[in-house]
Amino acid sequence: MTVRRGVLLGLALPVLAAVLTGCGIRATQVPTDFGPAPSLVPCALSGADITTQSSRGVPVQVFLLCSSTLVTVDRSVRIPDGTAEAERRVLVAQGLLDELAETPSAVEQQAGYTTAVRGGMTVSGPRGKDPDDTLRLSTPPQDLTPSALAQIVCTFSDSAAAQDDGSVLLGGPDTVRLRRYECTPEVRASPAATTPPSTEANGT
Repeated sequence: MTVRRGVLLGLALPVLAAVLTGCGIRATQVPTDFGPAPSLVPCALSGADITTQSSRGVPVQVFLLCSSTLVTVDRSVRIPDGTAEAERRVLVAQGLLDELAETPSAVEQQAGYTTAVRGGMTVSGPRGKDPDDTLRLSTPPQDLTPSALAQIVCTFSDSAAAQDDGSVLLGGPDTVRLRRYECTPEVRASPAATTPPSTEANGT
């Protein structure tokens, strides 16, 4: 009887040890097949970083690229008090353009944010027979990459630089006819592959 009990105990101990060890592994270890867990959720920013980016001037939003889509982030632009409406539209547009061209912050880069808009671009108001809401870029819109054009159009359309219907009338420094652009869900979802829809408008 004593021998049989000893045999059974000897068989049971390894099984019990395996169960206990298995439970310990499940409770304390993380699978490492896919590398370390990311420090930030893609395309998500902390409240502290958002506050830092938008703490100066008039709060605005710009569209950056993240995970092959357009995503809004908070920024700010400075507009002097008492600025006339026509001048205000141009100043807002220039401020937005400058913000789009800025390199995303370290936190934003870690979260996957990028921009296709290059620095040095300027914007001016209407000339000659242009409609009052015309914005002329120093780089012709047709020469911009699809992603850069999508960022600019969608950012402008969501600001004081746009018409009441959200459309944006853009031209370049040349004599190419003005075009009225729209920011659509399709553009926001796939800016690199979807050119903002536009129609030709009157102007010099």
